[in-house]
Amino acid sequence: QVQVAESGGGLVQAGGSLRLSCAVSGRTFSRYAMGWFRQAPGKEREFVAAISKSVGRTEYADSVKGRFTISRDNAKRVVYLQMNSLKPEDTAVYYCAAEWTLRDTIVVVTPGEYDYWGQGTQVTVSS
Repeated sequence: QVQVAESGGGLVQAGGSLRLSCAVSGRTFSRYAMGWFRQAPGKEREFVAAISKSVGRTEYADSVKGRFTISRDNAKRVVYLQMNSLKPEDTAVYYCAAEWTLRDTIVVVTPGEYDYWGQGTQVTVSS
Protein backbone atom coordinates (compact mmCIF):
# COMPACT_ATOMS: atom_id res chain seq x y z
CA GLN A 1 0.00 0.00 0.00
CA VAL A 2 1.35 3.38 -1.03
CA GLN A 3 1.16 6.23 1.44
CA VAL A 4 1.86 9.87 0.71
CA ALA A 5 2.39 12.31 3.56
CA GLU A 6 3.03 16.05 3.37
CA SER A 7 4.64 18.16 6.07
CA GLY A 8 6.11 21.60 6.52
CA GLY A 9 3.10 23.86 6.18
CA GLY A 10 2.44 26.76 8.50
CA LEU A 11 1.88 30.47 8.87
CA VAL A 12 4.34 32.87 7.29
CA GLN A 13 4.41 36.55 6.47
CA ALA A 14 4.34 37.78 2.91
CA GLY A 15 7.82 37.66 1.42
CA GLY A 16 8.83 34.76 3.60
CA SER A 17 9.72 31.17 2.76
CA LEU A 18 8.58 27.66 3.57
CA ARG A 19 9.75 24.24 2.49
CA LEU A 20 7.19 21.49 2.12
CA SER A 21 8.20 17.85 2.23
CA CYS A 22 6.38 14.82 0.89
CA ALA A 23 7.32 11.31 1.94
CA VAL A 24 6.19 8.29 -0.04
CA SER A 25 6.19 4.78 1.36
CA GLY A 26 5.15 1.39 0.11
CA ARG A 27 6.74 0.99 -3.33
CA THR A 28 9.85 2.05 -5.17
CA PHE A 29 9.83 5.82 -4.91
CA SER A 30 12.05 6.31 -7.93
CA ARG A 31 9.32 4.89 -10.18
CA TYR A 32 6.92 7.71 -9.40
CA ALA A 33 6.50 11.03 -11.10
CA MET A 34 5.56 13.52 -8.41
CA GLY A 35 3.53 16.67 -8.23
CA TRP A 36 2.33 19.42 -5.95
CA PHE A 37 -1.15 20.91 -6.14
CA ARG A 38 -3.02 23.40 -4.00
CA GLN A 39 -6.58 24.27 -3.19
CA ALA A 40 -7.75 27.54 -1.71
CA PRO A 41 -11.18 27.92 -0.07
CA GLY A 42 -13.92 28.06 -2.66
CA LYS A 43 -11.56 27.26 -5.52
CA GLU A 44 -10.69 24.18 -7.50
CA ARG A 45 -7.50 22.25 -6.94
CA GLU A 46 -4.76 23.69 -9.13
CA PHE A 47 -1.40 22.52 -10.37
CA VAL A 48 1.68 24.02 -8.72
CA ALA A 49 4.74 22.00 -9.74
CA ALA A 50 5.77 18.57 -10.98
CA ILE A 51 8.95 16.56 -11.37
CA SER A 52 9.80 13.50 -13.41
CA LYS A 53 10.84 10.27 -11.75
CA SER A 54 14.39 10.71 -12.96
CA VAL A 55 16.52 13.17 -14.97
CA GLY A 56 15.02 16.00 -12.90
CA ARG A 57 12.64 17.40 -15.50
CA THR A 58 10.31 19.93 -13.89
CA GLU A 59 7.23 21.99 -14.73
CA TYR A 60 5.68 24.93 -12.87
CA ALA A 61 2.48 26.89 -12.89
CA ASP A 62 3.01 30.41 -14.21
CA SER A 63 1.91 31.85 -10.87
CA VAL A 64 4.84 30.27 -9.03
CA LYS A 65 7.63 30.31 -11.62
CA GLY A 66 10.77 31.91 -10.26
CA ARG A 67 9.53 31.62 -6.66
CA PHE A 68 8.95 27.89 -6.08
CA THR A 69 11.32 25.00 -6.69
CA ILE A 70 10.43 21.33 -6.75
CA SER A 71 13.11 18.73 -6.12
CA ARG A 72 13.38 15.12 -5.04
CA ASP A 73 15.74 12.85 -3.16
CA ASN A 74 15.11 9.32 -4.32
CA ALA A 75 17.38 7.84 -1.67
CA LYS A 76 15.29 9.47 1.08
CA ARG A 77 11.99 8.88 -0.77
CA VAL A 78 11.09 12.53 -0.42
CA VAL A 79 10.00 15.32 -2.74
CA TYR A 80 10.32 18.95 -1.69
CA LEU A 81 8.66 22.20 -2.59
CA GLN A 82 10.77 25.21 -1.68
CA MET A 83 8.54 28.27 -1.63
CA ASN A 84 10.14 31.71 -1.58
CA SER A 85 8.73 35.23 -1.84
CA LEU A 86 5.38 33.96 -0.64
CA LYS A 87 2.28 36.01 -1.32
CA PRO A 88 -1.12 36.02 0.41
CA GLU A 89 -2.59 34.44 -2.74
CA ASP A 90 -0.40 31.39 -2.14
CA THR A 91 -2.55 30.59 0.88
CA ALA A 92 -4.06 27.14 0.35
CA VAL A 93 -3.93 23.52 1.34
CA TYR A 94 -1.01 21.97 -0.52
CA TYR A 95 -1.24 18.40 -1.70
CA CYS A 96 1.44 16.03 -2.87
CA ALA A 97 0.65 13.37 -5.47
CA ALA A 98 2.41 10.37 -6.98
CA GLU A 99 1.96 8.63 -10.30
CA TRP A 100 3.51 5.28 -11.16
CA THR A 101 5.16 5.53 -14.57
CA LEU A 102 7.63 3.71 -16.78
CA ARG A 103 8.67 6.93 -18.49
CA ASP A 104 11.72 8.68 -17.11
CA THR A 105 11.01 12.18 -18.37
CA ILE A 106 7.27 12.59 -17.97
CA VAL A 107 5.95 15.39 -15.80
CA VAL A 108 2.26 15.28 -14.94
CA VAL A 109 0.26 18.47 -14.51
CA THR A 110 -3.27 17.04 -14.52
CA PRO A 111 -4.57 15.98 -11.10
CA GLY A 112 -6.74 13.20 -12.55
CA GLU A 113 -3.67 11.34 -13.78
CA TYR A 114 -2.19 10.87 -10.33
CA ASP A 115 -2.64 7.58 -8.53
CA TYR A 116 -1.95 8.55 -4.91
CA TRP A 117 -2.53 11.67 -2.84
CA GLY A 118 -1.59 12.92 0.57
CA GLN A 119 -3.93 14.53 3.06
CA GLY A 120 -2.57 18.00 2.48
CA THR A 121 -0.77 20.60 4.56
CA GLN A 122 -2.05 24.12 5.21
CA VAL A 123 0.02 27.09 4.09
CA THR A 124 -1.15 30.51 5.23
CA VAL A 125 0.57 33.68 4.09
CA SER A 126 -0.33 36.84 5.98
CA SER A 127 -0.09 40.30 4.45
